[in-house]
Formats: sequence, C-alpha cells, structure tokens
Amino acid sequence: MRNGARNNNGAMPQISQFFGIIISMFYDEHNPPHFHARYGEYNCCIDIQTLSVIEGHIPPRALGLVVEWAILHRTELMANWSHVEKMEPLEKIEPLK
Repeated sequence: MRNGARNNNGAMPQISQFFGIIISMFYDEHNPPHFHARYGEYNCCIDIQTLSVIEGHIPPRALGLVVEWAILHRTELMANWSHVEKMEPLEKIEPLK
C-alpha cells in the first residue's frame, strides 16, 4: 500500500476525519475507484463501489464506521475520484456524526 502520495501543494490529501479515523485519496492512483482509511497504526484501501477492503486492515469497529460513512457519501467519493484522475483539488466530505 502506498505510504502517502501528496498533492501539488505538498499536503496529504485528507478528505474527512471522524472518531480518530482519517480518510484520504491519493493522486496518481489506480483503478478501481477507492479511498484510504487510517486508524492509528492500521491502514486499508476500500473500493468505493463495493465498499469492500481491497488491501490492508483496520479493526472491525473502525471499519464499520468507515463503511457507514461511505454509504452516506458515495456520490461525493466518486466525485473526488474524478478529481484525483484529473489532478484537481479534492473536496472535503462531512464527517460521520
């Protein structure tokens, strides 16, 4: 798994954060459309369409929160994926409350 591609400004492309979970998308990524979730020392990639873990691992409770959030924001995640492909700035997405 990628350790952290950065955007054109050198900043990590974080799009949301909630309950200690950081959600990011990296530029110059590969298909399928996905996002990265980090929780403490754990990291995983999650497919936006299926919401299945592609790579990595985070604890089940954190994964449940990530999937709940992604269900609510799938359209925004796909819009950000389109921005990633075009190397455009990413939009922040509301955190899970």
